[in-house]
Amino acid sequence: MTTRADYSRAADVIRQRTSLIPKAGLILGSGLNVLADELTDQVIIPYADIPGVPLSTVPGHQGRLVIGNLEGVPVAAQQGRTHLYEGYTPEQITFLVRVFAVLGAELLFVTNAAGGLNPAYQPGDIMLITDHINFPGMTGKNPLIGSFSDPNEPSRFVGLVQTYDSPLRALARDAAYAAGVQLQEGVYVCVSGPNFETPAEVRFLRLIGGDAVGMSTAHEVLVARHEGMRVLALSGITNAGIHTIDVPVEVSHLEVLEAAKVLVPRMSAILRGVLSTIRELKTSIT
Repeated sequence: MTTRADYSRAADVIRQRTSLIPKAGLILGSGLNVLADELTDQVIIPYADIPGVPLSTVPGHQGRLVIGNLEGVPVAAQQGRTHLYEGYTPEQITFLVRVFAVLGAELLFVTNAAGGLNPAYQPGDIMLITDHINFPGMTGKNPLIGSFSDPNEPSRFVGLVQTYDSPLRALARDAAYAAGVQLQEGVYVCVSGPNFETPAEVRFLRLIGGDAVGMSTAHEVLVARHEGMRVLALSGITNAGIHTIDVPVEVSHLEVLEAAKVLVPRMSAILRGVLSTIRELKTSIT
């Protein structure tokens, strides 16, 4: 089991490369890696150089940490994430989130590429995540599983009623409006992947209240809440879920990456707007 000392060791390696203290961690999903290129005063650290960090193996995930400023706010950006379907454990894929907390980050911004379950959604839409359904977490693939023996660890019995921070969501709405970006809001369903959903699964996920489906995010959000970080999460809708069998189309990862190119400027506008407001407030928002 990974220990707090392991996270501190990784944080020390990062501190040797930069004196910047990130206020926010940023996790970039499939095809969205180019957002990290917008950071100024960049310091780039390959995951291979940070002890304990698993390596990204999926196309569209570069596998490096980019530290710099975005809208004048110091940010540590994961340019690519790792997933359960790569063979990693929930503890491994959330390693950097705990490192962000050790470095001093108070906020976590999470982005992902997701399939649309809500029939009103179109590829290219941005969905503000208001809640989630975590199927892997419900069935034992939960990053909060671990020993309760360390009195210095936060309680693993984490309440999740206010998982996605209300003031941050309000800032995201304002930023989207100012940028002329239509913002959907809904429930994200996390599945393990790597296969895309069957039509029957799409119908089921709609039935239980899902608006978008993807293969990440929920685990990172759980760990961020365990660490006391405030969370804002955005899904970029890359494709519509196919709910009927025998249609002559299939979802592909290449389609996801292509659609993400349209999503990048919209995601960027929202994140920049939120960070700009945080910078202007100069203190943590309430």
